Amino acid sequence: MGVVNTALSMMAYDYPTEKLSVYVSDDGGSKLTLFAFMEAARFATHWLPFCRKNKVVERCPEAYFESNPSSWFPETDQIKLMYETMKIKVESVVEKGTIPHDHITNEQEKQAVSRWTDEFTQANHPAVVQVLLEGSKDRDITGHTMPNLVYVSREKRPGSPHHFKAGALNVLIRVSATMTNAPVVLTLDSDMHSNDPQTPLRALCYLLDPDMDPNLGFVQFPQAFHGINKNDIYAGECIHVYQIHPIGMDGLAGPFHVGTGCFFRREVFSGVPSRTPGLSSDHLVSKSIGNKEVLASAHHVAAWNYENQTNWGTKIGYRYGSLCEDYFTGYRLHCEGWKSIFCNPKRPAFLGRAPINLNVCLSQSKRWGVGLLEVGFFKHSPIVFGLMEIGPLMGLCYANYAFRPLWSIPITIYAFLPQLALLKGVSIFPKVCVHSSISIIDFRL
Repeated sequence: MGVVNTALSMMAYDYPTEKLSVYVSDDGGSKLTLFAFMEAARFATHWLPFCRKNKVVERCPEAYFESNPSSWFPETDQIKLMYETMKIKVESVVEKGTIPHDHITNEQEKQAVSRWTDEFTQANHPAVVQVLLEGSKDRDITGHTMPNLVYVSREKRPGSPHHFKAGALNVLIRVSATMTNAPVVLTLDSDMHSNDPQTPLRALCYLLDPDMDPNLGFVQFPQAFHGINKNDIYAGECIHVYQIHPIGMDGLAGPFHVGTGCFFRREVFSGVPSRTPGLSSDHLVSKSIGNKEVLASAHHVAAWNYENQTNWGTKIGYRYGSLCEDYFTGYRLHCEGWKSIFCNPKRPAFLGRAPINLNVCLSQSKRWGVGLLEVGFFKHSPIVFGLMEIGPLMGLCYANYAFRPLWSIPITIYAFLPQLALLKGVSIFPKVCVHSSISIIDFRL
């Protein structure tokens, strides 16, 4: 239910719903995830008007219902019952691994689920782009326009490179360009949710300000977490990465991209013109997102071989070549002349879940370490290429992270060497001979 809460919190932003579209990437291609969003779309028709009417600040249902009941409204219990019913229904389907026929309520849902045949596997399946809510047609219980909600699962074939998260994000960029092509794009991980309904307005204050640098490409919000214990024993909060260092870089070309909670101008991903009409940042989409031609185009750009012989991943979209696609993409955008800005409001714009056990923490640290070193020893290394393209200060800022995993070598030595020396009875420090001496200085007047 985590990703469902993520989507619902964004759909409930204090922003005109007719201008808001939420695209959800399911890289595993699970029909159970699609079913969860079908249920979420129905619940959203009640949740969004409830938030608007009562001016709810916490727009994530799970977080709101865990808050202090004294701040609830008369209809909160009814909305909570609807949410709990949806949650139990989805979790029951996930536990069984199949969707009962009586849970499919209309022909559109039946056709969507029917795409999952026996040949449909996680690593071998066609592209699925399913419109769950269409702003031009769907309304909430008060008759208000609903935002667009689109489920996307890119095509995968055995043996074809998929480029992990960067590849999935590039598919979302292309699919959203063919369907709505909004000039501003927010990327948000599924383990985070919106914590402030005013966040889009804060970002637009920078992006639309005529006095700002025209090369401002993205606005980065810090990552903040809930559920961290008092001592943060796994250092999951990473305050120096998400809050302290970005403030310093904000005085230069701007902070690096941390993978989530970032508002981009779509044009930063455009690079050179794409080979498919309609992907340019100034293209206006005049047709409904449910139009057959639009859906066909969306499926086309989500195909596994679409990026062949194109600049996607090198000069367009998220950049390939590192497991830390966020760090690498932000670095390359800065090298191309784009600027960024750090926005850190008092109320965190987004909240997420930090690692709460050692296995997850080590796995995450390993991925970061490998990804950063891939950039450090790449042909675009910040210590060489970066110093020339973005100047010595920004280059060193990026180099500081690119080579940070190398600190593991002296730290590991320092962690074990004293103990081994103690067991062997060998001193690891040089002996110092102290000679006592007394000097008398006689000053004559």
